[in-house]
Amino acid sequence: MIYPIFKQVHLLLVVFVSTTLAFDQPYFVQHCYKADPHVNECLKDSGNLLAEYFRRGIPELGVTEAEPILIDDIGISLGNGPDGYRASFHNIEAYGVSNLTVTNVRSDLDTYQYQISFYIPRITAKAKYKSSGVLILVKASGSGDYWGEYEGVKVKIYFKAQPHKIQGDTYLSLEQMKLDFSVKNIKMGVENVHDGNTVLQAALNLFINTNAQDLLKEMKPDLKKKLVAIMSNFIQNLFAYIPYEAWVS
Repeated sequence: MIYPIFKQVHLLLVVFVSTTLAFDQPYFVQHCYKADPHVNECLKDSGNLLAEYFRRGIPELGVTEAEPILIDDIGISLGNGPDGYRASFHNIEAYGVSNLTVTNVRSDLDTYQYQISFYIPRITAKAKYKSSGVLILVKASGSGDYWGEYEGVKVKIYFKAQPHKIQGDTYLSLEQMKLDFSVKNIKMGVENVHDGNTVLQAALNLFINTNAQDLLKEMKPDLKKKLVAIMSNFIQNLFAYIPYEAWVS
């Protein structure tokens, strides 16, 4: 008699539906299964789905406009002594960051550890700058507008989370995050230098574009701290809004 078989199938469907619909699956998250041998590929696809909606804005997470990414200030210091070159960049606006593609995910789901790699084709930035000291034998004290173009940006982030229960659902809280990045091609420059000092502007632009990678290396420690703070805030908001079961079960 086949009736008991249909009854068992119906019972399984009821259990499955009641489990999966215990909460509303967010439209910007793809669900993955821990037992899936290709779970990291699924998490990569989920990351790209999230990035796609991030570009449009996710009001539920307080993201109405993905760009510009705002950074308050960063600084660099070259050389020692009273004539050492110092520069600070403030009111930084970056565009193109949201055009990222997640390229790889490595995870330890038992310990809630993740390493995510992504690629950004091009980022443009603008800021106000102020500098002091001597640069290639030119007194480089001044201020003006900074611009930058960064192509072939590769980013790798690592984070660890801790689970906790809220009304029967598991939520994560961010415990640790690290970040590193590299840029293949860099173009940078300054313009509208204070007092229209064309000699200073030419000297700065020559130095900047001749030593772009070295300057980025000097900026990196400060920049990484700012980016970690921005990404930590976004991920923590994400974790607070979405139960872990929406990501992985």
